[in-house]
Amino acid sequence: MCMSVLNKTGVLELVELAVREDLGGGDVTSDLLGDPHAQVAFRLVAKQQGVFAGCEVVPAILQAYPGAIEIDWTDAGKDSAQIKDVPTDLATLRGPLGALLSAERVVLNFLQRLCGIATATRGFVRRVEGTIAAIYDTRKTIPGWRALDKYAVRCGGGLNHRDGLSDAVLIKDNHLFGVGTDRLAATVFDMLSRLNPAKDKPKFIEVEADSVAQVAELLKVVGIDVILLDNFSVDELQAAVTLRGELGLEEKVELEASGGITLETVEAVARTGVDRISVGAITHSAPSLDLAMDRV
Repeated sequence: MCMSVLNKTGVLELVELAVREDLGGGDVTSDLLGDPHAQVAFRLVAKQQGVFAGCEVVPAILQAYPGAIEIDWTDAGKDSAQIKDVPTDLATLRGPLGALLSAERVVLNFLQRLCGIATATRGFVRRVEGTIAAIYDTRKTIPGWRALDKYAVRCGGGLNHRDGLSDAVLIKDNHLFGVGTDRLAATVFDMLSRLNPAKDKPKFIEVEADSVAQVAELLKVVGIDVILLDNFSVDELQAAVTLRGELGLEEKVELEASGGITLETVEAVARTGVDRISVGAITHSAPSLDLAMDRV
């Protein structure tokens, strides 16, 4: 189930920016129409297979244009719906001709990206079916698009990592620069002791490990929820999972694999027994889905 996105900080402002960027002082081409207020219908069409995402956002875009524009979604135009047979209708839009022509590109720009991310995410999710691993996104999102990119990930069946720097602790290698493995546990414990109890509790506490030896040290630190296994080989991932099991910490500490994981490698990674797999590519490299708005 996809959570609401319109109440997220910046989403409506992003919609307003996109409309203002495209419309500027007016649509000088649509102004040439004999009757821009004529009531017409357009079909929103998917020309490529994939996963749909974005039905929450489109009404907010349409409200930014003059005249009442109505949209009726088909079953294929529902968030998380699989688009199988193409071309297929996603929705019918009805309203003033000029307004619909002006809105066309902005609507498609939003939907094509969102559907592309949802589709890329679903591809990874399907590859790990039958394992305990879940697919997570990262902070590798388009500036200003964080909430929307993560919404599309949910529509594709993935899960969201932290929203930003303020909601979870993630101690990475650059935070631990110069700290030897022999001092890792003590250093992380000292860092976590500085958490401010007066502030909201972070959603989770995660620490990055660069080796199985570092994993062994981090498993000694009470309070860590997730250990990030960055650029581990499959054998190293398996060793980390085995080590955690030998210590009986499966229910205490999750293991997250990351670093250059692809559709070709994700299944092998999942079968090592890690709990989480974070994939930056589902947001930073997802190709847009081919959609169109055609006048009926």
